[in-house]
Amino acid sequence: MKKGYWVVVYRSTSDDSAVKAYGALAVPALQPFGGRFLIRSTGQLQAHEAGMQQRVVVVEFDSYEKATAAYESAAYKKALQALGSGAERDFRIVEGV
Repeated sequence: MKKGYWVVVYRSTSDDSAVKAYGALAVPALQPFGGRFLIRSTGQLQAHEAGMQQRVVVVEFDSYEKATAAYESAAYKKALQALGSGAERDFRIVEGV
């Protein structure tokens, strides 16, 4: 079975407290689905080509289905409500090779 990944690139952040509230809810929301954070960049980041110097997050799941189920879960929806309009993100769920 192929793994699933969340790939998230923040375009901008307008409310740091909303981002922190989101993180406090999002991390435990992913645990029942086996989500493992591979990247949560807040330090060094080198942008190339059209890349931006913004936060990047990559979460690995045992399957694409688990990655999708985590996104659709009630607990994660609460995290998204906490984030509100505090950040603009490019969020993708992708299947591994």
